[in-house]
Amino acid sequence: MTALGAQVTTLGDYLNAQRHLDRIDADALAAHVLEVGRAYLYTHPERDLGHEELARIDTLVAQRAAGTPLAYLTGHKEFWSLTLEVDTRVLIPRPETELLVEAALTRLKDGARILDLGTGSGAIALALAVERPDCSITATEHDPGALAVARRNAARHGCDIRFLQCDWFGDLDRQFEVILSNPPYIAAADPHLDSLSCEPRKALISGADGLDDLRIIVGAAPNHLAHQGWLLVEHGWDQAKRVRDLFRDAGFTALETRRDAAGHERITAGQIR
Repeated sequence: MTALGAQVTTLGDYLNAQRHLDRIDADALAAHVLEVGRAYLYTHPERDLGHEELARIDTLVAQRAAGTPLAYLTGHKEFWSLTLEVDTRVLIPRPETELLVEAALTRLKDGARILDLGTGSGAIALALAVERPDCSITATEHDPGALAVARRNAARHGCDIRFLQCDWFGDLDRQFEVILSNPPYIAAADPHLDSLSCEPRKALISGADGLDDLRIIVGAAPNHLAHQGWLLVEHGWDQAKRVRDLFRDAGFTALETRRDAAGHERITAGQIR
């Protein structure tokens, strides 16, 4: 017996028989395989599904039911109204990371130089490039596979971004008005990692307390910020106080922490004067 069942031959059969997934995921997988919009699924219930189409949908349904993220199955994820390519080499962009973009936009002056550390899929850099084409954006990434994904996303959306393969700041010798990052911040023993087993561990884990990479970034950022420049980072829901302490120790002032939709402290910003 397949994940879909033996009696599925049309779109209507698929929609009526689907019991393994919630409706949004089931619709997304069928629309992905058939290369149609979601509305098409409900306006063409009589549409026959070919053997190859059924086999592809069946495989994807089984993978999704087993826990593979929807974005990895369809190969894309929406972020800041942009459709981004994603695969298992990059972290799937989260809605809370849009807070980082929002906070950065309020601090950007005309023609500002921006640095996105650990760009992954390029989500943050692309969102800023679309909103502020007058700014100069540099994005760094250690992993060559992730960098390839980011470059393709930039090309797809026509964004002019300078990509560099390096660890965080690498050999950068220029200064920036705004530096921002969504670094790994999960503790190595965090039990929630089991639910993230498909995503790259190096994009998630940062030492015993989840702060190893944030310590590096916050400690080095003052050397790369222009006068009155800003550093903005995303962090774990229970890390805000410790992150603010890191900012203060590094000489940052005007500290601000923003909460996500769930009410958790998620984004912290600070200024070097």
